[in-house]
Amino acid sequence: MDYHDIGYSVSRMEFKRILELKPLLQRKSTFLLGPRSSGKTYLYEHTLKPARVYDLLERQVFKRLSSRPELLFEECEKPGELVVVDEIQKLPFLLDEVHRTIEKKNTRFLLTGSSARKLKRSQANLLGGRASSAELLPLTYAEIPDFDLLKYLNHGGIPRHYLCKPDQIEDELDDYTALYLKEEIKDEAITRNLQDFSRFLEIMALHSGDELAIENFASDCQIKPSTFRNYLSVLEDTLVGFQVPPYLASKKRKAITRSKFYLFDVGVTGFLAGRLPLKPKSELFGRSFEHWIALELRAFLKYRRQKLSLCYWRTTSQFEVDFVIGNEVAIEVKAKALVTEKDLKGLKALAEEKQIKRYIVISLDPQKRKLGPFEIYPWETFLKELWSGKVVTPS
Repeated sequence: MDYHDIGYSVSRMEFKRILELKPLLQRKSTFLLGPRSSGKTYLYEHTLKPARVYDLLERQVFKRLSSRPELLFEECEKPGELVVVDEIQKLPFLLDEVHRTIEKKNTRFLLTGSSARKLKRSQANLLGGRASSAELLPLTYAEIPDFDLLKYLNHGGIPRHYLCKPDQIEDELDDYTALYLKEEIKDEAITRNLQDFSRFLEIMALHSGDELAIENFASDCQIKPSTFRNYLSVLEDTLVGFQVPPYLASKKRKAITRSKFYLFDVGVTGFLAGRLPLKPKSELFGRSFEHWIALELRAFLKYRRQKLSLCYWRTTSQFEVDFVIGNEVAIEVKAKALVTEKDLKGLKALAEEKQIKRYIVISLDPQKRKLGPFEIYPWETFLKELWSGKVVTPS
């Protein structure tokens, strides 16, 4: 592959993270955000040599800086040194001192966090153009040696979860979701009704990959639509959910205008939805397979810093294509070993619009082949070509 790997070893398996921190920090300070346990701390510990680290999860560090935030400025002595502040959302007002230190001492900061919500809500100083941002996502296909598809769909891409033994994974996922509800939701006082939010989270797992029918989903959750929208923003701000907007450039057929919503990890989603363990050839396997492809496409666009949108297309006459990347490629996902003409209805309808350059089906087919202008890819061949820049032209 033509990307540069940063490797680290966990329990005898070497994961190769694609995200590189050094080039980002050579330019300017950087916010590194990512879901809990996605590997942010491990990444900076093993690829950087910071002059000092302030871990706000450590009680004494938190106490010192919360009572006297100017200590940050006072302790950063050397001009241009690299400093890490881990879990910056714990002390949003500390960003004023970060700002002052950047301006006065030219210090470069790596500011990590698992939630942007508290930073937004506290009207924290987000440093304007003085800091870039990057996101570390769960592991992708390109980062896992000897990738095991069924294992990934059952365990997900959180490094610790992927390494779990099959008889331990449900306990790990249970612990993870419980910790999320406690530390991200309850302790940050995001909602007073944790039971309602927990039920909402399970409903969103069941509907991950579906269109956002807010009134219906709110009814299922037994909450008001306004509360549902607020909870939805919580998932996005705490980096455990994202929307895939509709592709609206078609002219011959009217497109649906609702977004789809996905949770950030197939393992967590499967656990919350009560779908584990997944078995090949089942309907639930197919849903998880499509969800995983969405995560791979999103990760590729983010890590490669592509300025292309990830959308889906569905018309009022029920033609649908799972994913559309800019005007570059339309992608249909089929968890089957033999794709036939009848699987191409959505792609054929979109092709009539003459907007998209390529039309691809990702499947369990054993060999790459073509049906007219439509390319049928085995999933592994597709991902190898995606991550080596052969599917989407680098911008």
